Amino acid sequence: MPKPFATLAEFLAHGFDEVIDVRSPAEFAEDHIPGAINLPALSNEERARVGTIYTQVAPFEARKIGAALVARNVARHLETELADRDGGWQPLVYCWRGGQRSGSVATILKAVGWRAETIEGGYQSYRRLVHAALYEAPVSHRFILLDGYTGTAKTDILHRLEQLGIQVLDLEGMAGHRGSILGGQADAQPSQKAFESALACRLAGLDPARPVVLEAESSKIGERIIPPMVWAAMKTAPRIVISAPMEARAAYLVDAYDDVISRRDELVARLTILKRHRGAAVVENWIDLLDRGDLAGLARALMEDHYDPSYAKSRAAHHAKALHELRAEALDPQGRSDLAGRIARIVTVEG
Repeated sequence: MPKPFATLAEFLAHGFDEVIDVRSPAEFAEDHIPGAINLPALSNEERARVGTIYTQVAPFEARKIGAALVARNVARHLETELADRDGGWQPLVYCWRGGQRSGSVATILKAVGWRAETIEGGYQSYRRLVHAALYEAPVSHRFILLDGYTGTAKTDILHRLEQLGIQVLDLEGMAGHRGSILGGQADAQPSQKAFESALACRLAGLDPARPVVLEAESSKIGERIIPPMVWAAMKTAPRIVISAPMEARAAYLVDAYDDVISRRDELVARLTILKRHRGAAVVENWIDLLDRGDLAGLARALMEDHYDPSYAKSRAAHHAKALHELRAEALDPQGRSDLAGRIARIVTVEG
């Protein structure tokens, strides 16, 4: 019998050796249960072909052709990806709705001698639980936000807090974006569904009795939208506000955004977008600083002309409550470690 899961916590504690997603690579790429591997029963092209035959010819013909394709694909998986699995291996298999594809693959795996099971409702049952956690039920965790002007090393400090045993939620990491117009990374952002999967499963694995630290963000990180229940909890959360001298912030930004600065044409294109907000003369000065190699000057100008005014406006609109305000004179590795230690002690007391 297919296995039912009532909560995301149950999904995360499924107890199987491996989770196998037998949907097509395109379906898997959009979203999947975290940790699953993709062993497609049908390729993207095969799935489209079988679907066309089902609607334009006959369901029987589609099932017959589909069965042959699935058998060939599973045979290849057995000879390659699954060749080293021993006799005690227990896989959990799912497809879109927990129907023909996962059932067919599981049947073959059971015939080999493995104790394979399928997920009741397949991916759709998992997706309903993710949606409920982020769009319907209030977040049960107590958030504390790290706040501060651009360049105050909030993301780095968040990672240091996690190393100190503090529960954290790295929204920018899950969204694959650093949260500003210059925050895009070389790899494309995950889909909205994949972002929500990572977020919901991360929350499900955190202890609601202990506070969770995350960065203060806008409601969008790049093109990914923070789901409403998480955003509602963030808007009312107390904040630890970090401040640092402009010189320290500029030095940190030059180091942290080295990957962006090194892609000159892409950076210029991003800066040019801001002409409609900051004016052509301001943006042309930024580009001139870049081309002259004055990276600290560019970082300082960006903060003075764009980031700091935007931050001040946003903070005034939210009327955010400051739990503590911490000043760091340096944001070198030692300065960031010291700051993380101070924040960890505050969070521990608050918890």
